[in-house]
Amino acid sequence: MAMQVLDFAQAEVDPREFRNALGRFATGVTVITTRTPAGKCEGMTANSFSALSLDPPLVLWSIKRDAPSLPSFQEAGVFTINVLTQEQADLSHHFATRQLDKFSEFIVPDGQNGCPLLENALAFFECRLQQTIEAGDHLIMIGEVTRAGYDEAADPLLFSAGRYAIAAALPNRDARDDLASMWEGLG
Repeated sequence: MAMQVLDFAQAEVDPREFRNALGRFATGVTVITTRTPAGKCEGMTANSFSALSLDPPLVLWSIKRDAPSLPSFQEAGVFTINVLTQEQADLSHHFATRQLDKFSEFIVPDGQNGCPLLENALAFFECRLQQTIEAGDHLIMIGEVTRAGYDEAADPLLFSAGRYAIAAALPNRDARDDLASMWEGLG
């Protein structure tokens, strides 16, 4: 199959086609949670999560300007990124679906920042909202990580080309040295 080329300078590009191109970048899957000062829990599935800085520890994610939960995330000033395992695809789907109260079916403990902390997640990052940046039809939420944890034994849930996927290690290819070099080169 031939490469699909989208030339934004020459013509109006169908947003669906742009999403198709973006979908070729495999990502992990997260559920981002918060609790408003009034006590309302919010959660949403997102794959727009990324590391931003090691010192200070910063992460980012983006949310649509018209997302119903946006005011809650802004008002709360704190959030938790819950990175999902491959066994949590149903949880991802649950938090990706619009509902009045996404937590009505779950008993979820709070983390130190008061936000719901999903059990059995691959990793979590508790954050204080540091900055919000307007960018197109989304807002970029930058969080300073105040606490994090991870499970070395679990496997990540991936998202690629509109489908859930799992990671499989390539035989005879170890990227630990490459990863160390990449992290040292950030900045």
